[in-house]
Amino acid sequence: MCGIAGIVGRENELVEVPTIQRMCRTITHRGPDDEGVYANRHVGLGMRRLSIIDLSGGHQPIHNEDKSLWVVFNGEIYNFAELRQGLEKQGHEFYTNTDTEVIVHLYEEMGADCVTKFRGMFAIALYDVKRNLLLLARDRLGKKPLFYAQRGGRLFFGSEIKALLAAAPELAEVNPEGVLQFFYFGYIPDPYSTFRDIRKLPPGHLAEYSDGKIRVRQYWDVPAYGGNDPGSDEACLEEMEHRLAEAVRMRLISDVPLGALLSGGVDSSIIVALMAREGSAPVKTFSIGFRKADFNEAEYARLVAERFSTDHHELVVDPDITETLNHLTGMMEEPFGDSSMIPTYCVSQLARLHVTVALSGDGGDELFAGYDRYVVNLRRRRFEVIPGWMGNVYRNHVYPRLPSDVKGRKLAWNITLPSRDRYLDGVSFLPVLHRERSLFSDEFVAQARLYTDPLRQFKRYYDDAPASDQLDRLMYLDTKTYLAGDILTKVDRMSMATSLEMRCPILDHVFVEWVAGLPVKYKFRDGTRKFLFKKLAERLGIPAQLLHRRKQGFALPLVHWMRHELKDGLLQILLEPRTMQRGYFRAESVRALLDEHFRGRRDHADVLWMLLMFELWHRNFLEKFEKESLPGSSPCLQEPIYCRRVASAALGDNPQ
Repeated sequence: MCGIAGIVGRENELVEVPTIQRMCRTITHRGPDDEGVYANRHVGLGMRRLSIIDLSGGHQPIHNEDKSLWVVFNGEIYNFAELRQGLEKQGHEFYTNTDTEVIVHLYEEMGADCVTKFRGMFAIALYDVKRNLLLLARDRLGKKPLFYAQRGGRLFFGSEIKALLAAAPELAEVNPEGVLQFFYFGYIPDPYSTFRDIRKLPPGHLAEYSDGKIRVRQYWDVPAYGGNDPGSDEACLEEMEHRLAEAVRMRLISDVPLGALLSGGVDSSIIVALMAREGSAPVKTFSIGFRKADFNEAEYARLVAERFSTDHHELVVDPDITETLNHLTGMMEEPFGDSSMIPTYCVSQLARLHVTVALSGDGGDELFAGYDRYVVNLRRRRFEVIPGWMGNVYRNHVYPRLPSDVKGRKLAWNITLPSRDRYLDGVSFLPVLHRERSLFSDEFVAQARLYTDPLRQFKRYYDDAPASDQLDRLMYLDTKTYLAGDILTKVDRMSMATSLEMRCPILDHVFVEWVAGLPVKYKFRDGTRKFLFKKLAERLGIPAQLLHRRKQGFALPLVHWMRHELKDGLLQILLEPRTMQRGYFRAESVRALLDEHFRGRRDHADVLWMLLMFELWHRNFLEKFEKESLPGSSPCLQEPIYCRRVASAALGDNPQ
């Protein structure tokens, strides 16, 4: 696992090594073990390496035989041994044992389409000296990030925005359209970013840059849904088990210690069960919990650890929430509203004390219809008898006049929408142009009207989904948006902040393609989410207590924090003149939100959390950058600091 960065300048200029090194220093946490730079006239490539395979011989950048191709690479290609064998038969000579070297030789054979042969996660930058062309490519599901920007006849790229700003601080211009996206979704979907000229290369896309022009194209998409029926539950289960076991097995390749994150949910438990079956030594597993019982899943993780005799490490955390938030928002280059980033960060810190690589269960909800919101959307189809004109009257004339604390006010807005728009409203937190206009200033709302509707791309994904069933369309939409923009962004940033490589077997693209082809009946049946995936869990011996409980996820006691630990501290900054002078919000609306929440009249924890994250991003990243030119970044391999340890022990000890 690594971080990459680089520049393609104008033909008549020289890209200097210190510039690339400065870019790389900002992402040292992604690769604390090594640094490499290639600089040739107007082109510079750099990388920071976290050594996983070929520890002594995997120094990047990697080149081909005549040094006409150079590559820097972040990720893992799990089928590299098979690809290498075929390339050697064709006469290619290798000088390392890394998966990285496969890239340059396969490019010699196939050009940019070589990425279609890779099975894994990756962000790739390859420079073709003879063609004076830079190839950028990102893996199919978006596990690894890749940003780029064009300015002044130059192309800048990197694994994180910080790397681009290190070389071109003038790129630090806030993009109001990206901010608008954040308010809607709590993250910024690709290809947008919070900075005007910085773009995200979308998952499953590649870009070729030459002659000052960049050409972006898609090389992969989720295939057609529902067209492959195994014929029976048993046949489906057998093939599912075989395919997922293969995906797990491929991700056990490592020259460094390896383990698994164990949340106590179905997905991570299945991964641990399959890992335990593959290895002779106990699997190292890691879980965290909170003091409050309603948010503590540690007991379920412990059941799985006991069942599969893992070497289990458990941490009950009592985070210094103010210090943790200040640290994470100073590190994150974009505002990010998913509060589960905190437990993800804490469990990554715990795991990194023992291993360098960890497997996770991410992806199961998008593939097997695991979210509660799918059920809610299907149940609300009964409201589609409401005439469209009546819904328009309510949303345009009645809703704006109702007091914000009227119960059912937002529910009525939602159920008067057609099915697709009802779902999009359900996944929108603060839709500036729709039901939350009153929270924002008149100036910002007027400006927002000039931009592309944030929901437009989401509507297109739903409408153009390779599926006829409504539930399949929703899963496709989430795979293209929420999975990449929120889930995988969170996992990558929080794990890389601790120099931990995370691998997601459920999101193996071959497995994803097969699951997509299954009819909905195997995923959702009689109101049961993840129907056959839970059957697989039973088959593998996962304790029944885990399979039939209410879905919790990586939840935090937000309501409690907002009314206690954060009430007199961080939340008060939402009303400070410094915050209000940014021009986004109405002071009286923010004050009303806080008042209703503190008095217990309404639970506004999620909305207040988003507002807080937005303001802390401004203060801890953006303003810090403006003052210091660049936020500092350093590896975090020591004992957890911000996630304060209450109790930690291997299974069999007695955490208090």
